[in-house]
Amino acid sequence: MKKLTLLLSSLRLAQGIAFLILLTSCAPAGPKNLTVMTHDSFAVSENVIQAFEDANDAKVTFIKSGDAGEALNKAVLTRDAPLADVFYGVDNTFLSRALDAGIYESYQSSALSDVADEFKLDKTNQAVPVDFGDVCINYDKKYFAGKNLQVPQSLEDLAKPEYKGLLVVEDPATSSTGLAFLLATRAHFGDGYLDYWKSLKENGVVVVDGWETAYNTNFSGSSGHGPQPLVVSYGSSPAAEVVFANPPITDAPTASIIGPDTCFRQIEFVGILKGTKNRALAEKFVDFMLSMQFQEDMPLQMFVYPVNKNAALPEAFTRYAQAPAQTASISPDDIAANRDAWIEAWTKVMK
Repeated sequence: MKKLTLLLSSLRLAQGIAFLILLTSCAPAGPKNLTVMTHDSFAVSENVIQAFEDANDAKVTFIKSGDAGEALNKAVLTRDAPLADVFYGVDNTFLSRALDAGIYESYQSSALSDVADEFKLDKTNQAVPVDFGDVCINYDKKYFAGKNLQVPQSLEDLAKPEYKGLLVVEDPATSSTGLAFLLATRAHFGDGYLDYWKSLKENGVVVVDGWETAYNTNFSGSSGHGPQPLVVSYGSSPAAEVVFANPPITDAPTASIIGPDTCFRQIEFVGILKGTKNRALAEKFVDFMLSMQFQEDMPLQMFVYPVNKNAALPEAFTRYAQAPAQTASISPDDIAANRDAWIEAWTKVMK
């Protein structure tokens, strides 16, 4: 009888354990986590990200990692133990460095069919184009009107004595906008670009680490308190000034210099980081960044142009953003072959 009682107790225990295992296996797993590394200027509407999360039972976490150059350096240094599943923010000035470092996994998104070939710079589909914008010199309208000073119209003008100490630029070694401007000068002046930079240095050009500091601290047209009325920024920055103005304004307080060769076109990319354990969800996020919902959200979030040819632009963007008729141009192959040498030479002249 005692043996029978023990046998029944063991049976009930086994049944209880089996039931618990069944409950555990049937319980909801919870949202899947996706981590996305970006540069500091990344922005997206909450409802847009919520739509992705709801559609994929996911939770997206963003890691802002400095300017584009800094973020790429972090992605390269941590490639053996990646901090994220997806990395957005590498542009055409740093693209070859990202590809050479082998940080991405290849993914040919079906959404690329809506993207013009001019933006598809990586034939291996490791880096997928998301947006583009023109890096241009922005100026503070009020400053120049108040000083009765003509706005410079060319790169050459910036080295003239009347503009001494008025220009702030970003370091091309750490900033994608700074590198874009360096490439614009290289495209325009050729081998004489270092002589041009020597003339800017003699004329009091100010160099800071990244766009956030240059635009939001040094530039007088943004905060109204910075010492420089000229800054390397974007042709879309005047639209941002109108959108974010408080109280509202009907005209931009800033404008862009968009003469021939004064601007350089940036294209930004997203890629799946090698070693991700969330490959399927990462692919869906790349597709999502090319979707109409995300692409039409970008202009008023990051003030860049969508690469999806079907995406519409908001009115404020079409009214106040400025696009040059002729951008400075250097092929991706030339950038890849010479970028580091050009930056090193620039650093020796300017530091």
